[in-house]
Amino acid sequence: MTFAAFLRHLGFAAVLVLLSSATVRMMIAARVMDTPNARKAHDRPIPKGGGVGIVVAFLIGIAVLYRYAAFARLADTYFLGVIEASVAIAIVAFLDDLFDWPFVVKLGAQVLAALVAVGSGLYVTDFHIPYIQEVPFAGFGLAATLVWLLFATNAMNFIDGLNGLAGGVSLIACLFIVFIAQQHGGWFAYAAAGLLAAGLAGFLPFNFPRARIFMGDVGSQFCGFMLAILAVVASRFDGVELSFLLMPMLLSGVLFDVGLTLIRRGLQGESLTRAHRGHLYQVAQRSGMSPVTVTLLHWGFTVFGGACCLLFIAVPSAFKPQVPFITLLPQLVWLCVVIRKARSAGIRHWG
Repeated sequence: MTFAAFLRHLGFAAVLVLLSSATVRMMIAARVMDTPNARKAHDRPIPKGGGVGIVVAFLIGIAVLYRYAAFARLADTYFLGVIEASVAIAIVAFLDDLFDWPFVVKLGAQVLAALVAVGSGLYVTDFHIPYIQEVPFAGFGLAATLVWLLFATNAMNFIDGLNGLAGGVSLIACLFIVFIAQQHGGWFAYAAAGLLAAGLAGFLPFNFPRARIFMGDVGSQFCGFMLAILAVVASRFDGVELSFLLMPMLLSGVLFDVGLTLIRRGLQGESLTRAHRGHLYQVAQRSGMSPVTVTLLHWGFTVFGGACCLLFIAVPSAFKPQVPFITLLPQLVWLCVVIRKARSAGIRHWG
């Protein structure tokens, strides 16, 4: 990429940042309120729906990309599948912000959006494993992709409980994907991650460190879904074995928290769909840790995951399968810290 092209991309991103910011301001004025309750961290009504700014900036950007930037296109059916699925997930999530639908309704809508994406052909078809070479996924790839899209969408939704946490993690992950995709000629991933990053950059100043507005389900579900889509796109990076692991490494903090919480609640016989405050980040905050500190730690987990991605790409093939496990090290330390703090605070039931 030439320096002039980089400047043009940067200028377009700046316009989208301003558009996102203006839309967020409109949503603050609209005052779709998130009222506090026992499972929420805030103690006063705060507007929600700030994710509309992220969605508007992304969709306008992707429309321009589709019209003018042929270099960044996937095959048209894939591209249109991404647009249709992202619109679907955004509309349903925004309606959920307004009407607070039951989880089963949200899940059904997410399944439909995920089916639109995989139905366009956007799913993992094969991958390269050191020593084994190319392994076809066949029909299993479609099912695995569908499960991944649903899990990542809900994981980001579950983690959106402290100011700046979901937005900051998503922004950092996008920036790493922009850098990696540019290095490997993954121009759609480069462009889509950049558009999402621009929308997040316009939103985040309104949400961290003090929240003037929350992103709401329209933001968290949309970000989770698009990051999951980017993971599938990254799986097609030429010359990078196991590249579908890049996004899970970037989201290691989120995936570890949500996965551990689901396993713990399942083993305790608790409902997996009932709202609660038992995530690691929530228990840490309930134990007296500053919400800003918890958020910054999760940002740090994402940066660490990004560093692991760069290491993953750089090391010889024989060592690649071991690199993702490095991302577990800070998570295990974090788990021990939260357990100790919860005990010191007298919190026996995590919820």
